[in-house]
Amino acid sequence: MNLIETFQNLVAQVPELVQPLIVALAGAVPFIEGEGAAAIGIIGGIHPAIAAAAGAIGNFLCVAALVLLGSGTRRAIVTRHRERVAVAAGGGAITEGGTAVAAPAASPRREKFQRALVRYGVPGVSLLGPLLLPTQFTATMLAAAGVGRARILFWQGIAIVGWTTLITLALTGIISIAS
Repeated sequence: MNLIETFQNLVAQVPELVQPLIVALAGAVPFIEGEGAAAIGIIGGIHPAIAAAAGAIGNFLCVAALVLLGSGTRRAIVTRHRERVAVAAGGGAITEGGTAVAAPAASPRREKFQRALVRYGVPGVSLLGPLLLPTQFTATMLAAAGVGRARILFWQGIAIVGWTTLITLALTGIISIAS
């Protein structure tokens, strides 16, 4: 049994008042997110608006927690690093002996993300990111890149609500045509 089937079975087994909580919990899971959670809720018999709202809320709460944790961790690491190491003119570090050490090379994936961030900005990465990666991953990478928390949460919120609404409307339309 896979995770989606588990959530579908759980929605079918709990009282109606608890069903949106299960959908919100599903929305917090990467790769299911708000869109998949809304679909689970709609297929489980929850009104589409309630299923979409619950899925989006669960997804956003998870993203918010990861952004706050990630940006706090980044801030602590950067502060500690600045206190310990003097910086050379080229961006590398200066050792206690006074010799310059080159900055470590970024991984190819990090470089690819940085290029996308420069090309599309935070709005583009946030709005288009769900086509490639879960919002949880995108938001954490934005926080690690040093983007401000409020800006990440604003654009991730728009992306989560937008994609969840789009998928909910599409699924509702398909169900109404099929029945």
